[in-house]
Amino acid sequence: MTIQTDADFKAALNKLPIPEQRRVAARFVESVTALCHDPRVTAAIDAAKRVDISDAELTAAFHAVKTACVDSYTQCGHEADWRAQAGHFVAKAAETCVMPDGRVHDIGWNAAMQARMARTCEVISTGQGTENREAAQQYRILEEFIKR
Repeated sequence: MTIQTDADFKAALNKLPIPEQRRVAARFVESVTALCHDPRVTAAIDAAKRVDISDAELTAAFHAVKTACVDSYTQCGHEADWRAQAGHFVAKAAETCVMPDGRVHDIGWNAAMQARMARTCEVISTGQGTENREAAQQYRILEEFIKR
């Protein structure tokens, strides 16, 4: 199967059993872990990758990384610290990976979207901007405004 769109991506993820979704979601999060230095996040990712993880271990990892999410959220502050915000999204992605079975919904998709948000925040924090049409539209609006 060739995945060319987000719809294809989501459909392929939904075909996977929950344990496999956890493991692939952990891989999505691993690609952005450099943006978060919280050991609880790393531990959650490692837990999600384990084939033999017990329900008790999953729950413990979930509670630990949920606390990391709350901590990272408060670190973002009111000044839009994009680097801290990136770390928060990494923590949220890791949280998704170890969500207990009774609360599971679209693990792979949600982890992937949180990882994308983390990467977007990183790009913003470095001043590189984002690759979206809204930005281009805003540039045109400003150019027209300045010309008048």
